[in-house]
Amino acid sequence: MTATATTYENIELLIEDGTATITIARPKVMNALNNALLRELDHALDAVKASDEARVLVITGSGDKAFVAGADINELAKMQPLEAKDLAAFGQSVFRKIEDLGIPSIAMVNGFALGGGMELALSCSLRTASTSARLGLPEVSLGIIPGYGGTQRLSRVAGPGVAREWVLLGDIFTADEAHRVGIVNRVFAPEELHEGTMKMVKTMLSRGPIALRLALEAIGRGGNMSQQEGEIIECDMFGLAATTEDMREGMTAFIEKRRANFTGK
Repeated sequence: MTATATTYENIELLIEDGTATITIARPKVMNALNNALLRELDHALDAVKASDEARVLVITGSGDKAFVAGADINELAKMQPLEAKDLAAFGQSVFRKIEDLGIPSIAMVNGFALGGGMELALSCSLRTASTSARLGLPEVSLGIIPGYGGTQRLSRVAGPGVAREWVLLGDIFTADEAHRVGIVNRVFAPEELHEGTMKMVKTMLSRGPIALRLALEAIGRGGNMSQQEGEIIECDMFGLAATTEDMREGMTAFIEKRRANFTGK
């Protein structure tokens, strides 16, 4: 497989061996989000969705200090109310694209993930973190609230009790605490973060790509329904999976005690 690399002003995109990696690259400001970066991220996510090769997305930050340390406060401080509302709506639409890609995504949190950075991580399917990482939604300490979906996604990921604690206190938490309450899926030593995350990626790449897409849809749509309604969605997705060549290949490989060769058909 060929590697495709695209360098923007504030981010880097690499698609290689089935994995798309987006690196937030504003190290001088600890990878803080600004409007220009969000627009580049929006474009990069469109490129990932259009790619025939990308089957898993990894998002991380450049350097070892920050995943994304938050929004660019210098930019936010100058905004009028309607400008702020428009920026929040745009940021929400960009992060929603991550959920709507149809492929699994992992936020590889290599340092501070605060405010908008935490919200970016929450928009991914899974989160891994270095033991040195620190996470939180400290917006109330600035007199504002999370605006890129944090109040909504955190409730869905870890429950309303955790969401209230993290949002209302505005504290910064360790990766171990984030793991304890279910926000972070796996915690690694700093030197093992990349390898550990890539092992998870490799596992997902070995699974049926259509099955992954349908599972993500069932979980996502079912989360906003009653359990009974969600189970109907699950039945539909199960039935769709049973129509695929991948399903027949997976079953045959299991019976023949060999590794499945999924083709995404």
